[in-house]
Amino acid sequence: MSKIKFAIIGFGYIGKRHAEIIKGHPDCELLAVCDIASEKRAAADAFGVPAYSSAEELLKNTPDAQVVTVCTPNGLHAEHALLALRDKRHVVIEKPMGMTKAACEEVLFTSLQMSKLVFCVMQNRYSPTSVWLKEVIDKKLLGKIHMVQTNCYWNRDDRYYGKSAWKGSLELDGGPLFTQFSHFMDIMYWLFGDISDIEAKFADFNHQNNTEFEDSGYVNFKFINGGMGTFNYSTAVWDKNFESSITIIGEKGTVKVGGQYMEVAEYTHIEDYVMPELPPANPPNDYGIYKGSAANHHYIFENVVDTIRGNSTITTNALEGLKIVEIIERIYKRRNLKTIKGEK
Repeated sequence: MSKIKFAIIGFGYIGKRHAEIIKGHPDCELLAVCDIASEKRAAADAFGVPAYSSAEELLKNTPDAQVVTVCTPNGLHAEHALLALRDKRHVVIEKPMGMTKAACEEVLFTSLQMSKLVFCVMQNRYSPTSVWLKEVIDKKLLGKIHMVQTNCYWNRDDRYYGKSAWKGSLELDGGPLFTQFSHFMDIMYWLFGDISDIEAKFADFNHQNNTEFEDSGYVNFKFINGGMGTFNYSTAVWDKNFESSITIIGEKGTVKVGGQYMEVAEYTHIEDYVMPELPPANPPNDYGIYKGSAANHHYIFENVVDTIRGNSTITTNALEGLKIVEIIERIYKRRNLKTIKGEK
């Protein structure tokens, strides 16, 4: 069968990661990339493909590209996805799908209108612990869910924000729930569904000079499907990431998955259940000065190929991507930036 042909919008670290996986996949072919920064465009030489300075120029010059991957700043994801969809291309969107529910709805509507697929990058769903948790929940091994606590405590300081033109910006970054922790919000939604009765508090402990938003928050809510939950997070941890964990208390058992990236099954006590041996987790994405979520992007591109060829379904579809953004948007509606930043 012919290879699936790709083009990439945005050629920073994650765009290059996409390029490496595409070039290394026997059923994929990279045709071109684009970025507004000349130094990033220069990196395309290593992949042997042309580099353009705008998304419009890329689309005009790569009519054979079936799939466009969007790796630009958060605030541009929906805009660039819409450009590609309207040009009749399938789209892979890095998280988040957009910055508002309305923007995501436009992407979803356009994908249906143009009969094109939208793949949302939520690669933590492929981690062995996530696959195992999904099986436990779907089989109702814990019975009714009583409580879920998700904790995400990471480090992001000047080493992270000081080298970027967009990270820390309210318009293009949006805040930790969009940039750092949407993967874990996705896992919670994937397992337990939508939430209601949201209450939240936010604080900015040590990012007054390098972000336009909070660095910490705790959120409590009810699950539509039953039970109550909390989502606690911070990027104010000193020096390095501490943990990302989820604790689930049900009528028939308790489990906790922890570690720095929710990759370790730390505690399992379920009625009449023997814990299986899980495969080892992939290491986190290594950005040099800091670490990100699991390096599972290769599974995303396998899913793209298999889905386009009719052999599979999308791991995280546009509706699911929209729901994550909607939940974060509802949480952030309770955020008062003036109070958080100490303005009068």
